[in-house]
Amino acid sequence: MSNHPTPDNILQTGMAFWGSKTLLSAVEMEVFTELADGSLDLVSLSERVGLHPRSACDFLDALVALGFLKREGGRYSNTPETDMFLDRKKLSYIGGILEMANRRLYPFWGHLTGALRTGQPQNECKTGGAGLFEILYAEPARLQEFLSAMTGVSHASNRLIASNFPWKDYHTFVDIGTAQGDLAVQVALANPHLRGLGFDLPEVAPIFQQYAVTTGAADRLTFVPGDFFKHDFPKADVVLMGHILHDWDLPTKKMLIRKAFEAIPAGGALIVYEAIIDDDRSQNAFALMMSLNMLIETPGGFDYTGADCKTWMKDAGFSTMRVEPLTGADSMVIGIK
Repeated sequence: MSNHPTPDNILQTGMAFWGSKTLLSAVEMEVFTELADGSLDLVSLSERVGLHPRSACDFLDALVALGFLKREGGRYSNTPETDMFLDRKKLSYIGGILEMANRRLYPFWGHLTGALRTGQPQNECKTGGAGLFEILYAEPARLQEFLSAMTGVSHASNRLIASNFPWKDYHTFVDIGTAQGDLAVQVALANPHLRGLGFDLPEVAPIFQQYAVTTGAADRLTFVPGDFFKHDFPKADVVLMGHILHDWDLPTKKMLIRKAFEAIPAGGALIVYEAIIDDDRSQNAFALMMSLNMLIETPGGFDYTGADCKTWMKDAGFSTMRVEPLTGADSMVIGIK
């Protein structure tokens, strides 16, 4: 009987948006933040987050069944994971990426079929609006949300890069497309001998600087305003690019790698990291779906395998390349000049 096919995986995946939207709405309504100070009964929690009596019990019990809440004696509480990562008041909060997913990605992914058939973005570009980054950078509040979201989704991998790469062999680094600056901050905090630069558009400067001050790394980090389409990269021993290359088409990817090569000395390194697709293109489903997300959000962006990235690095002049896993779907590709 065990060899007979069942529809379980088909149905679970086909209806997975139910669970996804349940979690996204819980983040939006700050359910986990309200429970951070202790458990609450159904009526109290419903009142705090604004649930209608018809929906309250099913919604909260669905979060229990999904593993995001606990319920004991009629009182709801966070799990260890949701308490750490979905309490908005904690520095470990990663809900920013889920907030962005709820507002932007969830509705746009409803048009995936159109993207698959046309190869065209399905966001604001579809109706003649501005591109993804023009929209995100146009309003300070929206930019802050986006940069915070990038910190949340990247933090665990940033810490591994800060500890696993042989930083003792280097003295300076530059983080290209630094966003809020968490990668630069983690590298600086874990390696006191290093001095680092964060390179991004001028609008990012106050957000980067404030984050560096808050984390205690400001004395060894400097923000450099610039546009990597128009300007050369600042010189440094190591160039970092986290969640950058997948935003762009192949010629732009190669251009950015070439600029990194030109910015470092002999023996210097380029570290590229994001959700790297496995070389067989059959295991890292998250990375493959991230590439579909780039299809929806950008005119030419796509994710790629470690072998792809090593080939592009070799073409730019790098002599040795390797791929190392980080956390979850993330890996880093390292090229040495």
